[in-house]
Amino acid sequence: MNLDIDSRYLKLLKDRINLRQIPFSDRGSRLLIFQSEQHLIVRLAERWFKREGQLAAYRTRAPLIDQWVFTDGGGKPLELKPTTYPHRIDFETAIGTFSLAFVDIETVLLTLPPVQCAIKFNANLDKIQTDRRGGVLRLTGDIRRNVAYTTNAHIVQHSTTAFGTDNQIVHLYLDATEGGKSLLLNITPRLGFNRYIPEPANVMEEAAQRWHDWFASAPQVEQAYEEQYYYAWWVMRAGLISTRFYTTREAMTPSMIHYVGVWQWDSYFHALAYRHLEKRLAHDQIRIVLDHQREDGMIPDAIHDEGAVTHIDHPIDADVTKPPLLAWAAYKLFEQDGDREFLDEIYEPIVRSNIWWFENNDTDGNGLCEYQHPYSSGLDDSPLWDEGMPVESPDLNTYLYLQQEALAKIARVIGKEQDAQMWRDRAEAMARRLVDLAWDAGSGLFWARRNGSRVNVRTPFSLFPLITGQMPPEISSRLVAHLTDERQFWARYPVPTVAMDDPKYDPLLMWRGPTWVNVNYLLIEGLQRSGYPDLARELRRRTLDLICCRDDIYEYYHPMTGENPPRAASMFGWSSAVFIDLAIQAAREKTQ
Repeated sequence: MNLDIDSRYLKLLKDRINLRQIPFSDRGSRLLIFQSEQHLIVRLAERWFKREGQLAAYRTRAPLIDQWVFTDGGGKPLELKPTTYPHRIDFETAIGTFSLAFVDIETVLLTLPPVQCAIKFNANLDKIQTDRRGGVLRLTGDIRRNVAYTTNAHIVQHSTTAFGTDNQIVHLYLDATEGGKSLLLNITPRLGFNRYIPEPANVMEEAAQRWHDWFASAPQVEQAYEEQYYYAWWVMRAGLISTRFYTTREAMTPSMIHYVGVWQWDSYFHALAYRHLEKRLAHDQIRIVLDHQREDGMIPDAIHDEGAVTHIDHPIDADVTKPPLLAWAAYKLFEQDGDREFLDEIYEPIVRSNIWWFENNDTDGNGLCEYQHPYSSGLDDSPLWDEGMPVESPDLNTYLYLQQEALAKIARVIGKEQDAQMWRDRAEAMARRLVDLAWDAGSGLFWARRNGSRVNVRTPFSLFPLITGQMPPEISSRLVAHLTDERQFWARYPVPTVAMDDPKYDPLLMWRGPTWVNVNYLLIEGLQRSGYPDLARELRRRTLDLICCRDDIYEYYHPMTGENPPRAASMFGWSSAVFIDLAIQAAREKTQ
C-alpha cells in the first residue's frame, strides 16, 4: 500500500492543519510552518532568553523565515491553495503543485513543478554565503541558528540583499523543467548542515509511514469521536520537542505556539495519553521533571531549553512548583504497562518530593499544606489567591492524599510492605484531616483558608475531596448536589472553574470561570471512586462533546457555549491527552 495516498488516518485529517493558527510540524521538530496571505512563515518553538531577556518573547518574536513566496518564471507571485495532511502540504498554483514534507526534525523538502519558477524569502539572520546549489545563512553571537537552502534545479539567477542589522532577502530563479527537482531547507543550531537532497517520493512515503504508524498504534474509539481523537493524537505527536540542553528527554509542550517548554503537571496528563501508545514516551514525561528535582526534593514548575523555573518574583516572590500528582500519574502508567522497574526507579524521588511538601508548606503545623505561590497551584489567576498567600486549599490536600495513596501501591509493588502500610496510614489520616479541618457542614463545601479565615469564593476545588473516594456518604452527597446544581457548576459544558452564581465568575478569564478539562478528568475519577458511575459517565460524555465542538483543541472553554475564549491557547496538550484517555475509557466500557 502506498501510504502517501491510501492511509485512512491521513485522509481523515485532510485540511485539519489550517496553517493559520495550526502550523505544519512533526515529532521532535522545532520548526513551525504557517501561511499568511500568500506567503509562508517559519517560526521556531524555542526560548532565546539570553537574546531577548523575556521567557515568553517567542510568542511575538519575528519569524526566522518570513515572506516566503513562490512566483512563476516571470516573477509574478503565485496564489497558493494549500491542501494539508499530517505528513505533507500540497500547494496548488497556476504553474503546478509545490509539495512540502519533513525529511527529519530540522529539514523540510519542497518539491518543484516541472517549470521555471522562483522562490523568495526573508531570513532573520546576519550572515550569508552563496554557492552553486544554494546558500548558507547564519545568526551569530550568543544565539546561533543556521539555515542552509539547497536545490538540484538549475539556478538561473541567485540574488541576496541585506537589510537592517540581521536580515537577508534571498531570491532564487530556478529552471525545474527536467522534472523531479526539489529545494531542501535545513534549520539547525549545529555547525553541520543537511544538504543532501533525497528522492522526493521516498520522503513523502517515509513521512506518511511515520504518521500512519503513530495513528494505527492508538486504540480504537467510537466513530463519533474518531476525527477529533486522531487530531488529538496529531497534537500529541506534533507537540513533542527534541532534547536540547535542559530538555533532557523528548517531551510534550503544553502548546507549541503558546507554551514552549515542559510544565510539571501538564507532563503528568500528557503521560496518561502516551501510556496507550508508547511506553517509553510516557515514562519520559515523568523522568524529565525528576531530572531537575532540587536537592531538597522540590520539583520545578517548568523546564525550558535554557533552564528550570523554581522561583518567580510575581505576583509575589516565592518558590514555584506544581500540584503533587506525580505518584498518581506514575501508578496509572504501571496499571497499563506493568513495568515494575520504572516504579522502582522513581520511588525515592517521589518520596523526597512528598517530604518537601509537608516540611515546607505546612506553616501552621495542622497537617494540611498550603500553596505559597499562586502558580504552584497551576490555577494561576484563580480568585482563590486574590486576598494573598499562603492559602490552605482543598485541592492541594486532595492531591497529597492521592500521592500518598499511590505511594502505598507503588511501595507494595516494589516489595516495600512496611512503607506501603505507612503510606496507607498517612493517606487515611489526610482524608480525616480534610474532614476535620476543611469541611463546613453548613454550606456543604470544603473551603480554602488563608490565615485561618475562609476564602469566600466557590470553585470546584471545594469539591475535590470527593476524588479521594474516602468521604462519608453524607459529605459525598452534599458535594455532588453542588456539582450538579445548574446554577453553580452543572453548565451545558461543566465544570466551570468558579461557580456561575458567584460574584467572581467570568467565563472568559482563565481560571476565573472557563471549563478546564483536566479538572473534569479528576472529578470523573472522583465520581467513579465515590459510587456515582452514571454521573461520571455523563460528565465524561459532556467533556468529550465539549472538545469535539471546535476544530482545534483548546486550553479552556466557555462553560455555556463551548467556544474558546480569546486568550485560550490552541493545540493544547493536556486537553488533547484528556480527550484521548476519556475516549478510550468510553470505548472500553462499551465493549465490556
